[in-house]
Amino acid sequence: MLDSLLPNKNLTHQQEAVFDKILNFCQNNWTNNSKGIFQLNGDAGTGKSVILTKLFLTLERSAKNDCSLLQGTSNYFLVNHPELLKVYQDNAGEFNELRKNRFLRPTTFINRMNKQHRQADIVVIDEAHLLLSESDKYNNFEQTNQLEEIIKLSKVVIFVYDEKQVLKLKSYWSQDRITSLIKKMSLNYEQSTLTTQMRMQAPQAVIDWIDKLTVDLKIGAVNNTRPDPTYIGGIQDDYDFRIFEDAETMYQKLCEKNHYYGKARIVATADYPSTLDGKKHFVNEGKFHLPWDQYNYSKTTWAEKPETISEIGSIYTVQGFDLNYVAVIMGPSVKYAGNGKITIDTRKYEDHEAFKKRHLNDIKNIDDVKKSIILNSMNVLLKRGVKGVYVYFHDHDIYQDIKNKSSH
Repeated sequence: MLDSLLPNKNLTHQQEAVFDKILNFCQNNWTNNSKGIFQLNGDAGTGKSVILTKLFLTLERSAKNDCSLLQGTSNYFLVNHPELLKVYQDNAGEFNELRKNRFLRPTTFINRMNKQHRQADIVVIDEAHLLLSESDKYNNFEQTNQLEEIIKLSKVVIFVYDEKQVLKLKSYWSQDRITSLIKKMSLNYEQSTLTTQMRMQAPQAVIDWIDKLTVDLKIGAVNNTRPDPTYIGGIQDDYDFRIFEDAETMYQKLCEKNHYYGKARIVATADYPSTLDGKKHFVNEGKFHLPWDQYNYSKTTWAEKPETISEIGSIYTVQGFDLNYVAVIMGPSVKYAGNGKITIDTRKYEDHEAFKKRHLNDIKNIDDVKKSIILNSMNVLLKRGVKGVYVYFHDHDIYQDIKNKSSH
């Protein structure tokens, strides 16, 4: 069970205000028999999922309450992420009002509703930036847009969206596309944006460093609080932020943290070959040598399995999850461009599924979109650590640039 996603978590004042706004939106559209969509924005770690889980518990309780405006509603919670779905279904078992069969993958929901000629009342979608925006026969989705199909099959839709977490061409989204869909379907529309970082107990300087790297491609200086020949950085305002020169040294330090705190994992950008053929595929960086994560058939999520300290996770195993410490390997696609900047070499990216040819000819700047996908994956990986984040760059020139400009 992942406590951070339990639906009875206390909300901050900002989260509480947004929660009330969404609940009122649901009640107003339901009682007025109108079709509405609410968009909840926010960067990774701002607490979007916490609001959704509490909202859904409230909706399900209201559906069974004869005195509620939402009495009798048929509600569903969707997420296009198998590891997160395990968490939501597992957590549902802790509350009498929640039913595991109301937590579904989007394709399952769409196909089931169409087959049974039914509609839902209120649908909550976590990680909506993972919804398919074109057909995908491999995943049994034959239409062209999952968000549009879900809206057709629902009265009210509440969805979480983060433009910086779009990770595949087949699930390519932008705010312009969402806005066009809302206008096309003539929907009642409201939105809110969460701004406070809730996952990372880090000073703003660390958040800014990550954002400058993954949005502006700028390499920032690092406050070198405890000079050490093996890394730059140190513990800043109780948050452990270090840039390592050697991947194996970084991994050994991570193992120490895992021994004391648990849930410390190493991850990497998808710049090292891996295929789902049942065999182990390794990431090699000097003396560092570990296999990629294996497909997780168990009900326990990858991040919560103790043995996965000996594997390398990817965006597909850690997106949406909290780790106490995360160590991130920035692979060959992240290159030094000179003048304190990085560049992205899309040819080095080994996640072929992410760049799989899009059938819809609707993206004009395809190379720019591919680069943004890689930058998004970097952002997702770097924002997993509650207590600390360690970073290693395959391109040593990036480390050298940080070392040259950082204080001693």
